[in-house]
Amino acid sequence: MKVFISSDMEGTAGVVDWEQVRIGGPDHRAFADLTCREVNAAIEGAMAAGATEFLVNDSHGKMANFRPDALAGRARYLSGRLKPRYMMEGLDESFDAAFFVGYHGSMSANGSVLSHTYFPAAIAEVTLNDAVVGESGINALVALGYGVRVVLVTGDETTAAELAGICPGIRTAVVKRSVTRFAADSLHPEEACERIRAEAQAAVAGLAGARPPQIELPATLDVWFHTSDYAGLAARIGGIERTGDLTVRLHGENPLALFDTFITAVLLCRGFVE
Repeated sequence: MKVFISSDMEGTAGVVDWEQVRIGGPDHRAFADLTCREVNAAIEGAMAAGATEFLVNDSHGKMANFRPDALAGRARYLSGRLKPRYMMEGLDESFDAAFFVGYHGSMSANGSVLSHTYFPAAIAEVTLNDAVVGESGINALVALGYGVRVVLVTGDETTAAELAGICPGIRTAVVKRSVTRFAADSLHPEEACERIRAEAQAAVAGLAGARPPQIELPATLDVWFHTSDYAGLAARIGGIERTGDLTVRLHGENPLALFDTFITAVLLCRGFVE
């Protein structure tokens, strides 16, 4: 049984500040190790329920946060910052399940700690079929495209709620309660890992009753930007329609194509210097 793990960092218990998650920052190593412990807890729980093969896609920042030899389960480690499918690179139809570990709320979420949606300098809000989504909901398009079930998400309560609307019945390991965008009440790391381990085991044990993400196709992604410059840049990409001074729309039947087009817009906007 194969499990794909997309690991972010802002949803890790104890993380509340950008300096804690920025590679090269004074606190990065310590908090990256905490994230690795949460990833390992998810692997260990899945192994207890019969999973045998793992791919961890390091999806945070420059995507090189872990020591490969620190990963449990002899997991393969997909790292590096230039990935065509970004946080979902490496997923295909051969996987039985996907976990989202250390995820965070959407940019427009009220008070979710370190909330953002791919590129906070540019993107103010994204909706999928008129429902607000963060990175988890957008990434679910790739899982849908390959028919893979997303069965576990870890992070704060907002993160859990946002993905539950797209993946009914998903197991959630809430490891902290957001107080503001820069403050949270976190579980002790050992308790956070215990919770993740238990939910991962339950997620894999209940795999037979899980379904791929429930996203009606054709699907529509609407994106709100902070400035008109970003909207204008995004609208230069084929498949993106400008719908207002600050807004663009992506619409289509193929969830993989929708995701790829959205990521292209993110990468283009990241290259723009105000």
